[in-house]
Amino acid sequence: MQQKLLELQNKIGYQFHDVELLKSAMMHSSYTNEKHLPKCKCNERLEFLGDAVLELVSSEFLFSENETMPEGELTKLRASMVCEPSLAFCAREIDLGSYLLLGKGEEVTGGRTRASITSDALEALIGAIYQDGGFANAKEFILKFVLNDLEHKKLFYDSKTILQELVQGNFSETLSYQLVKEEGPDHNKAFFVEVCIGENRYGEGSGRTKKAAEQDAAYHAILKLHEKNIK
Repeated sequence: MQQKLLELQNKIGYQFHDVELLKSAMMHSSYTNEKHLPKCKCNERLEFLGDAVLELVSSEFLFSENETMPEGELTKLRASMVCEPSLAFCAREIDLGSYLLLGKGEEVTGGRTRASITSDALEALIGAIYQDGGFANAKEFILKFVLNDLEHKKLFYDSKTILQELVQGNFSETLSYQLVKEEGPDHNKAFFVEVCIGENRYGEGSGRTKKAAEQDAAYHAILKLHEKNIK
């Protein structure tokens, strides 16, 4: 585990003074339950702290970047930036799931790729960095790994809505999603979906749920449409 934690530190560009904080951030409650450790040893307390730090940094970022935007729109935009799908997307970009300590049950049911688990772990990681190195280091991590490339992330987690609008504005045909196949046991299925405009296939996607697979397919369809200068 120490080697994995060192690898994660190198990946995020932050070296912990207290590596136990990082280990706690990666420790899911299923692991502490299985190992009969105290409840407070899992990452939920660090997640609580990280959530607050993330909200402050993202609020400050939006306040500075959007000088005339009213409070209601700022609140809505912040919520979309730090929602579970967005944070899970950020976690996936650094493969955070592979560093988690999970109980056997959570392991076999696909916990490493579950959005609710990886998004919580990302917030716990932020909390751990804040505890270990203070606000400046936590802010640097958030700017580098959460608030970077926001347009691309919005394109991903709003992909079905964005694709619907693109099709309505540029095509007379209808948009449809078709389940191509399912793989794996019931507790850890993978779904594969293709998205079509009329009779033409524009994208394929996969995910742990049909909804996630549709979102992935829509995202790839948008990229293909953008290549054709349809925006």
